Amino acid sequence: MSLHTNAAVSSPLPTGDSPTPGANQRVTRKHALRILLGVILICILGAGYALTHPDKMPEAVGNFIQEMTGINAHPIQLVRPPVGQLSAMAELGREVFNDPSLSASGKQSCASCHSAQHAYGPPNNLAVQLGGPDMTQPGYRPAPSLAYLYRQAVFSIGPDLNDNDAPVDLNATASAAQGVQRAVKTAGVAPAAPAMVPQGGFFWDGRANTLQQQAIGPLTNPVEMANTDAHAVAKKLLATKYVDAFKRLFGPRIVNTPDMLVDEAMFAVARYQFEDASFHEFSSKYDYWLEGKARLTRAELHGLQLFNDPDKANCAGCHLSKPSGDGLPPMFTDTQYEALGVPRNPHLAINNDPKFFDMGVCGPFRSDIKDQTQYCGMFLTPTLRNTATRSVYFHNGVYTNLKQVMDFYNLRNTNPDKIYPKDASGKVMKYDDLPTQYQANIDVADAPFDRKLGDKPAMTEDEINDIIAFIKTLNDGYKPE
Repeated sequence: MSLHTNAAVSSPLPTGDSPTPGANQRVTRKHALRILLGVILICILGAGYALTHPDKMPEAVGNFIQEMTGINAHPIQLVRPPVGQLSAMAELGREVFNDPSLSASGKQSCASCHSAQHAYGPPNNLAVQLGGPDMTQPGYRPAPSLAYLYRQAVFSIGPDLNDNDAPVDLNATASAAQGVQRAVKTAGVAPAAPAMVPQGGFFWDGRANTLQQQAIGPLTNPVEMANTDAHAVAKKLLATKYVDAFKRLFGPRIVNTPDMLVDEAMFAVARYQFEDASFHEFSSKYDYWLEGKARLTRAELHGLQLFNDPDKANCAGCHLSKPSGDGLPPMFTDTQYEALGVPRNPHLAINNDPKFFDMGVCGPFRSDIKDQTQYCGMFLTPTLRNTATRSVYFHNGVYTNLKQVMDFYNLRNTNPDKIYPKDASGKVMKYDDLPTQYQANIDVADAPFDRKLGDKPAMTEDEINDIIAFIKTLNDGYKPE
């Protein structure tokens, strides 16, 4: 696997301030003086520290330099996916991905909901996208980003499978996991898969196991591309300008086998997502900071510390922030499932029915393990990469900015009246988007959810702002100076 490298260049000041053209010399001298004073201070403090803590001296100095300059004190070389010319299969997949003629309306392609200019997420601020034969049918859930899925494992429950293991009966493993204590997640440490917590898979509920299966789903969804069946999709593929590419890759008989034609088309889409570097750029400011090629501002650096702090935000308990031991960039997800108890979104058309509940892994859009009610309310933990570019959050799109998201985590248990609606009598309707009998599934063990009613929230407003500043460093497209 080849490494993607960039030449080291000069970086901005840790504060993020840009000097005016007329002040270049003054700012340069000021910056140089700051560094000189820092070095002198390091020497003074280091001399005393070395006498009492000689074994910890290098780490202490590195951390001090990091605080002073914003540069990673322990840079590494990240191992990014190789970048090369797309295969013929992937090029065909790109054609399919961007073709609106494959929808019943003739106006919606995969790219309509997964825009390359928006980190392969929605290009607008709608909670759910519109589709159907006339492009007026609201969807059921927000479209997730298709970026950073190339390392996603298949849906499973319990220990990871080996390649030679026999297929697992999910209901059997789920039943065996009943009563097993859920593992508490600690920020910065990749947890072993707790026996009762599902992991992997695609969509919010993990019902697809491969990128190919994921790509097929929207084609026949009545509120998305709205084809009646695979034969309707095949008929549209036969009318495309790129149909000859199928004959070259799969032989001329492919056009006479509708089901296989659709399967191969979606396999091509999967290859496009796997091969095209734009689906996994790893070009964020944080990636370059890990490599020592960018500086974090004081707010961003403080936000990272809070992000990783198991007693504060504890974001990294689920959104793992550290590279793997062999240099793979962090994915900012453990790909596990959590029941968070986010408020009901009254603006979703599907929620107009008060008896309807979207319960994630146990239904209604997947039905194979619907009887395993210990998973009701659990949804896939998404990556936080590029999440600051999104306009809606969580499986129901109830929040529209990161401040609202952070307030939910911070206040859900300590001040639920600020998170949930109230009924006619004024009672707070906590966990109002999950039936009462399943609310025991909701996480109350991991910080910051381990606080009680009336406790001091885990984070201050300033700390939340710093965490958001850090999350914004996860957006791709940063250019080291």
